Amino acid sequence: MTGIGKINVTLDRRSLFRAGGALAVVGGLSASTAVAAESQPEAGTAAAAPGGGLPTRNPLVEQRADPFITPPVGGMYYLTGSVPEYDRIVIRGASTLDGLADARERTAWRRPASGKMGGYIWAPELHRIDGKWYVYFAAGDSDQPFRIRTYVLESSKDDPREGGWELRGQMITAWDTFTLDATTFEHRDKRYFLWAQSEPGIATNSNLYIAEMASPLALKTPPVRIATPTLSWETQGFKVNEGPAVLIRNGRVFVTFSASATDARYCMGLLTADENANLLDARSWTKTPTPIFTTNDATRQYGPGHNSFTTVGDQDVLVYHARDYRDITGDPLFDPNRHTRVQRVHWNADGTPSFGVPVGKGGPLVRLSPLDAPNLFVRHYEYRLRVDGNVREVADSQFRFVPGFLGAGTVAVQSVNFPDRYARVVDPTAVRVDPYEDTDAYGRAASFVRVPGLTDRGAVSLRLAGDPEAYLAHDNGRLVVSKPGDDRRARERATFRLG
Repeated sequence: MTGIGKINVTLDRRSLFRAGGALAVVGGLSASTAVAAESQPEAGTAAAAPGGGLPTRNPLVEQRADPFITPPVGGMYYLTGSVPEYDRIVIRGASTLDGLADARERTAWRRPASGKMGGYIWAPELHRIDGKWYVYFAAGDSDQPFRIRTYVLESSKDDPREGGWELRGQMITAWDTFTLDATTFEHRDKRYFLWAQSEPGIATNSNLYIAEMASPLALKTPPVRIATPTLSWETQGFKVNEGPAVLIRNGRVFVTFSASATDARYCMGLLTADENANLLDARSWTKTPTPIFTTNDATRQYGPGHNSFTTVGDQDVLVYHARDYRDITGDPLFDPNRHTRVQRVHWNADGTPSFGVPVGKGGPLVRLSPLDAPNLFVRHYEYRLRVDGNVREVADSQFRFVPGFLGAGTVAVQSVNFPDRYARVVDPTAVRVDPYEDTDAYGRAASFVRVPGLTDRGAVSLRLAGDPEAYLAHDNGRLVVSKPGDDRRARERATFRLG
């Protein structure tokens, strides 16, 4: 994005649509940043704030499935994941999540030409434990590529990209069966191993198990089965629970996992345990009865899953893969276009996570919080914009600023979960998110001038493009058009922080 403010942008929103429909809009999102930078430098500066260090691009890295990004270690993020060839383990690093997109990738380990571990290499995870690096990964054999077992690499280097990796062998569990997607976490001075495996006598492809670890290389306790695919959304194509990831927050231990076949039916579920519970007691875990992250036709994101978590400052970040299309020729395992994506995890008032929807291509997301009600957010409900608290359907309160319909200097406010819809003033007391229409009337009603906040220049205000005195404003839970003039309280209601 360096130097983008110097780009000469003359396209307006209608030109983008004529150039290629809605996909052209998505592909042209960077133009909004250029417009803001040229015509409103201070508003453009504010535009960098809402991401809070989150990437300005989506997807983050193409053709890297089963992505795992470490929490910051020594000021660095490290990314690993499955490559389409399933033949090696790769690692890249950067000081920001966005920097991972273009970071040089290095091969930490490559499968042997034949024999054990010479088959498919899947889903590596990278963990820093007691001053060493460990990679847990799944591998098949050259003559039986689907004879998948879990193995571990170890390195004493400070930087995992420097090499020094030593194969420490197979992680031994109770059964010598199909085993994959191992992760590890520490809680209450104990380290746990959490993984997916096929258990003899159970007619499923894989279940989830947990055990305490004696060391990073061995288990201390027998496995405890904490999840089995039994619900309809977990058994589409295959009966699968796999890809566990752990997030400990708000007095609870949350485990996300992936379910069903690896095509558009792939989705994510959630297990929850109290942080004081015995995690090795299966009764401590409760499965949310519905999936928490699924395919979304509106955003054109298919088969989201196999996630991990990282952080940016005090923000939790979901890392996952998804495809940009539904239809796949052949076995979906060998379709290469599961791309690494990241988006912020939000938290409900009851302390549970809210993931929203898998977000389509484009720039940063924003949530608008009025200055006079900082705990509330602008959201759409039945397509009408209003201001609410505790928005559990977090995607209803997420938007993008994109190029406006009236040329340079204007922006449109695009719904994230309905990207064909934009905020449009219907009358002074009603603002809606409505489908795009190629008319002058729609263009005038859905175009705004983004300026520094009227009472907080680190925030934003949205002035109507056709009226220099009129702004979007909060009014007792409604989003309306207001002419605040010099009234300070009215100007606060027309000022929005970005989060």
